[in-house]
Amino acid sequence: MENKEQSVVPVFAYELLRDILIPELLGGDTHEISYWAGKHIARRFPLLSVDEAIEFFKEAGWGHLHIVHEKKNEFRLELSGDIVERRLVMGSDPSFRLEAGFLAEQVQSMKQATAEAFEEVNKKQGKVTFVVRWDHKAILTD
Repeated sequence: MENKEQSVVPVFAYELLRDILIPELLGGDTHEISYWAGKHIARRFPLLSVDEAIEFFKEAGWGHLHIVHEKKNEFRLELSGDIVERRLVMGSDPSFRLEAGFLAEQVQSMKQATAEAFEEVNKKQGKVTFVVRWDHKAILTD
């Protein structure tokens, strides 16, 4: 019988890459490139529902995502958890544009309509709110 031990990456290693090295390498383009990278990851891992996106966030170690509110053309989702709180406390300006781009692309694919996302960081509460909006008039065609 094999010992199947789950590999866990220390939070500090994640922070070094995500909040120190990548911004240093990308400079002023960090936010835009991170958003694009999130969209690219979403295209590599297409999901069928927001519930699947919630599970993806958990598996990726991005934090606990849940729906706060849903309207006709908008989702409001909240990201929380230990890693989010730590990034907000440790980093001077942690970026959540990767997650926003990921959500925008997933919702765009699910709704087959142009979608955009932006984040609202609340350091005091240790949470990030994502607002994803789509335009039913801007239908995507294959």
